[in-house]
Amino acid sequence: MTSKELTRPVRVAVRPLTECDWDVVERLFGTNGACGGCWCMYWRLPRGGRLWEQNKGAPNKRALKKLLFAGRVLGCLAFAGDEPVGWCCLGPRADFPRLERTKALQTAWTQDTWSVVCFFVRSGWRHRGVASALLKKAVAVAREGGAQVLEGYPVRPSTSRGEIPGAFAWTGVEPLFEKHGFKSIPGPSSNRAVFVRRFRAMPKKRSTKGARDSKGRTGDT
Repeated sequence: MTSKELTRPVRVAVRPLTECDWDVVERLFGTNGACGGCWCMYWRLPRGGRLWEQNKGAPNKRALKKLLFAGRVLGCLAFAGDEPVGWCCLGPRADFPRLERTKALQTAWTQDTWSVVCFFVRSGWRHRGVASALLKKAVAVAREGGAQVLEGYPVRPSTSRGEIPGAFAWTGVEPLFEKHGFKSIPGPSSNRAVFVRRFRAMPKKRSTKGARDSKGRTGDT
């Protein structure tokens, strides 16, 4: 690819992850498990340190595969043709216990709070709109799943130039979340941010199955 091709916006197809997508995830993440043997398990473990070191690589891979086959992983996949080029992971905040052990990311959340915890875009496809397409779909997945609040945890640049290496931007960056209607909320850390998007309550469909009419009769409409 030329330098222009590496920064040219691309159109990708994005869809929700399914229980049958393990082969796709394995192909996208490669031998490194996306980054450093993580296999998108970082936030699912209750703590870091020795536990994290013990699980990097093959154990994380097995754990993610088991969760995926059990239907306990929510996410989005981006494709360029038939080739997977991006991943975004989300779900109820309760699914990610390590968030509670990260002081900078503690919030007054409820059971209806969801989180976007991870992005992975294959090298050569970064800075081309793939993460934006993934977050757009993630917002839709969260809303349809019943979330009332969707949180994101973008990193802030540590230099005056405002640059963040790709390896350190795996939770997203502030402009990405701002573009999709997220608002920053106060947090205890200057180098981490919490962004939220709130959803209006979805109207519940009224079921007429077995309902009684004015004459006491039941029926379906």
